[in-house]
Amino acid sequence: MGETFSRAIQWSSDADQLENSPLNNDILTEILLFTEDFDDRYPKEARILFREPLQWKTSLEAADFTSDIYDTRGEAAVSLECDDNRSPLLQLSPPDITVHSFYHLSNLLQLSKDKTMKEIRACLEGDTLIVHAFIAILLLLVNELYFCSVCVFLPREGRLSPEAVNTEVDLLKRFCGTGENRALKSVSYTSDYVFSNGCRSPPWRQMDGEICSLIIETCDTEPTLFITCSTSGVFFDERINGEGGVNYYMRKSELYKDIMTLLKNMSPHFAVAANEQGFFYNVLLCMDSSHFYPEKILWESTSPSVCLKDIKLWASLNINMSNRCICVCIHSKSPGGAGDFSESSSEDEEDEEQPERRAEIPTDLPSEYWQIQKLVKYLKGANQTATVIVLCALRDFNLVQETCQLAIRDVGGLEVLINLLDTDDIRCKIGSLKILKEISCNSQIRQTIADLGGLQTMVSILDSPDKELKGLAAETIANVAKFRRARRTVRQHGGIKRLVELLDCVPNGVSMSAEQERDVEVARCGALALWSCSKSTRNKESIRRAGGIPLLARLLKSSQKNMLIPVVGTLQECASEKSYRIAIQTEGMIEDLVKNLSCDNQELQMHCASAIFKCAEDKHTRDLVRQYEGLKPLVMLLNEAENKQLLAATTGAIWKCSISLENVAKFQEYKALEILVGLLKDQPEEVLVNVVGALAECAQISENLATIRKSGGIQPLVNLLTGTNQALLGNVTRAVGACATDPENMVIIDRLDGVRLLWSLLKNPNPEVQANAAWAICPCIENTKDAGEMVRSFVGGLELIVNLLKSQNKDVLASVCAAIAKIAKDVENLAVITDHGVVPMLANLTNTGDDKLRRYLAEAIACCCKWGSNCVSFGEAGAVAPLVHYLRSKDPSVHQATARALFELSKDPNNCITMHENGVVKLLLIMIGSTDEILQEAAASCVANIRRLALANDKAKYG
Repeated sequence: MGETFSRAIQWSSDADQLENSPLNNDILTEILLFTEDFDDRYPKEARILFREPLQWKTSLEAADFTSDIYDTRGEAAVSLECDDNRSPLLQLSPPDITVHSFYHLSNLLQLSKDKTMKEIRACLEGDTLIVHAFIAILLLLVNELYFCSVCVFLPREGRLSPEAVNTEVDLLKRFCGTGENRALKSVSYTSDYVFSNGCRSPPWRQMDGEICSLIIETCDTEPTLFITCSTSGVFFDERINGEGGVNYYMRKSELYKDIMTLLKNMSPHFAVAANEQGFFYNVLLCMDSSHFYPEKILWESTSPSVCLKDIKLWASLNINMSNRCICVCIHSKSPGGAGDFSESSSEDEEDEEQPERRAEIPTDLPSEYWQIQKLVKYLKGANQTATVIVLCALRDFNLVQETCQLAIRDVGGLEVLINLLDTDDIRCKIGSLKILKEISCNSQIRQTIADLGGLQTMVSILDSPDKELKGLAAETIANVAKFRRARRTVRQHGGIKRLVELLDCVPNGVSMSAEQERDVEVARCGALALWSCSKSTRNKESIRRAGGIPLLARLLKSSQKNMLIPVVGTLQECASEKSYRIAIQTEGMIEDLVKNLSCDNQELQMHCASAIFKCAEDKHTRDLVRQYEGLKPLVMLLNEAENKQLLAATTGAIWKCSISLENVAKFQEYKALEILVGLLKDQPEEVLVNVVGALAECAQISENLATIRKSGGIQPLVNLLTGTNQALLGNVTRAVGACATDPENMVIIDRLDGVRLLWSLLKNPNPEVQANAAWAICPCIENTKDAGEMVRSFVGGLELIVNLLKSQNKDVLASVCAAIAKIAKDVENLAVITDHGVVPMLANLTNTGDDKLRRYLAEAIACCCKWGSNCVSFGEAGAVAPLVHYLRSKDPSVHQATARALFELSKDPNNCITMHENGVVKLLLIMIGSTDEILQEAAASCVANIRRLALANDKAKYG
């Protein structure tokens, strides 16, 4: 199929360029839409690397790669994500570009803006083999999804559905057995695999309407019947025994409307059993809005005709069963009696589908349920005036109640309401949207509206000149777009741009006209819809491209809280993207966010604090919050402990703002630490994560360590080390490690067994927790009196920390090296870790280019050289030469640690020779002139050892 699709693409005469034809444009558009959404729809598959990367000549430049997942270097750009060989998964060297996965291909197209179609064309034109490979990948991943989507059978009059066939087969299986009174011997499917659309036939047969194949053994026909069920009907075939084999069949009978009708015609025994012998009253109702199969009734009574009149009466009710197949059991009160079905049934009972359906729907439903269903039934056949009246009557019900919402759905009212949106009558559209807006708060109804194509219609209504209609459509979209597929639908049908256009109004005015007030209301509805849509990463980018940021900034100046809530809500959702965080700074929105922290609406305060929480990752934003005096309102909001959402947002904002030491000083002034310590108990984890994070940042100032201790914060922090929340553990380990730098705090931590808990977290699978635990262990060892004995008391602890040198995470490696440097200060512990193979493991890490790891690795090597022959072993393991190159680093801390390590290593003559060969003397002479005394001494001592070796060699040589 991939070859067929590839051949469909039209090439120029010289076969090196795609023709600009309608067919090519359609194919390219399909590829573009699929690829752009690939990361959203298949996040795991998008990360899988291509066997061979895609390469082509691009028109993109490094400046186009504005996402924070890419690093621009002059005219080139590379992805921060690399493969196992540390090669970037996207690499731009103009005009060439290389892409290794759908994730980066999808992001590239998103960043291409108006060049997307050009890039897709260039990719396919770059190499004709790419066409086949690219399409093959697409078909491989969407094969089942594609076939399932194109083979969904919508029950229509006279047509079968997979649900109807499955229900009928289940019923027929009840007639199978071994007794004399059985109607059939067996009924089975030819395939056990069921596709997501309910079909069992292979996809290429589903394209022709086929649903499944059956093997039925009757009591009086030979050979076995092979039956095919399709949307158009049921027929007997020679699929298995025919000349074409399994993949071929030939229809050998006329078309029947269901399996039971076919069996009655093919098997006289079954016909007699079905009509005369006593079977349970199983009434199979396969309905849509206008069709019913009265023949699908198996009677226990000898006089089934008594009930046919009533059954046909139900069939005439035009009841929409929402395309569902219902199996209803009807119990006879007397043989052939007319009491089986009462002709005096009310319309409420008619809408109930059957009296015995009460097994599915509770019998205590309120009267509103049945009244709504009756109104919807009238709505289906009403004229314009009656339609408006019925819509008004429906609005009189409490549509916020789930019972009322489901009453509309169960009777097929959603289809009618959505169809009304396509009419030319404004009143009908407005009435329908007002109802849809109310009931779309229900998650099931949201899904159904999306399935019925309601979102596409609502998006088109956004172009309407009627402002009330546009506002209602936007507000309904806001309710429906709560799940990914709905948000994607809005974007793909141009809804984002239209919604952004609704924001264009003047939010504040001394005296607004009625027209301006309507504009503001429409803008509010548009902001609500964008808020819902902004939970999608691609929609955030679409809002930015459509010019939404300046309009949101203007609306943020509004004094109306019902306007501000969706505007700030949208901003705080979008603030997860770097481009938005920069825009929020440059557009001057931080001042407005800070101002609204002091308003009297807690929901608005929560969204403002949440936006600051996300934006305060940037130092300039933290400075702006302090400049606009936003720190004090944040501290005051800590007193609103009852509102957990507000508390989580506030503590998050304080956490991020406290990264700046200037802000920490302000928090000290406002007594924030005491309040934060009080929040360490009886709070949800999302609050605790932020509180502990804030305390960890504040603990960087030594004065605050005593405050945390005096406020009783050490014990609850240590207690949190036993939790399971990874984000919380990451922050708690940082906080405990910071507190451990104070000797008095360390006494409490040791008494509470905090060091053992930290050591146990080295086994945590999360690299961040491992690294923070190792960092926290360093001050614990340093500030404990008998640290060596304490470390040895942890059974298996030294082996555990040495084995972490096998980690692939650089932060874990750096923290473990730092911890090993502290551990190695105790001779007995150094001997133990040497036995566990610490020397070769450290030597294997020396080729790293990460300065942070280089520093702590050099420290660990310097400390480990002090035991036995470790100094010689490092030389034999090849650790010396790479260390010499560390002296070329631009980080002064790397220089000091490296000079100390080289000094220790220079105590072995062979290591001195290696150092000299790698040009260490020249580098060390520069270090001797440093203002760092430790670096001076280490560099000078190393040069002295090398010089002594040279003098000894000269003396031995010349005497």
